[in-house]
Amino acid sequence: KVFGDKRGFFLESWNSMTFESLGLGANMVQDNHSRSKQFTLRGLHYQAGAAAQDKLVWVTSGEVFDVVVDLRTSSPSFGKWEGIHLTEANARRVWVPKGCAHGFLVLSDVADFQYKCTAFYSPVHERCLRWDDADLAIAWPLPTGMRPLVSEKDAQGDSFARCEKFS
Repeated sequence: KVFGDKRGFFLESWNSMTFESLGLGANMVQDNHSRSKQFTLRGLHYQAGAAAQDKLVWVTSGEVFDVVVDLRTSSPSFGKWEGIHLTEANARRVWVPKGCAHGFLVLSDVADFQYKCTAFYSPVHERCLRWDDADLAIAWPLPTGMRPLVSEKDAQGDSFARCEKFS
């Protein structure tokens, strides 16, 4: 909930009791903050094995198109993706459960993206799913013919067919 008036706003960005009441008991151990320029695409990232992470993500300045891909073979939404616009104005939070890949495309000139994680970053457990995998057909809101700015690692991500899945 965002409480606003002519002075600005107040919101509670994290409350463990609220998440426990939703059945999402989470011990957050790491906070991250990234700043990216327009048409930067980060992802689709996840950690495998014992280092799998739940994440709570949001934008504190700018706007992104945020995407979650379900890699849990036992899930009814396995192999499907969902996208949502996150902005500083709408103050939405997205819960990214373990077993899902996550990424975002910056739509504003610059965006500050923040997230809380339930497991520490582990380079040996880090995985990357290709952002442009044809089997997923994610409808990234890019101008016609434009390719996003991606890291070398993200450009080399695994296909959905080959990526490591969860049960």
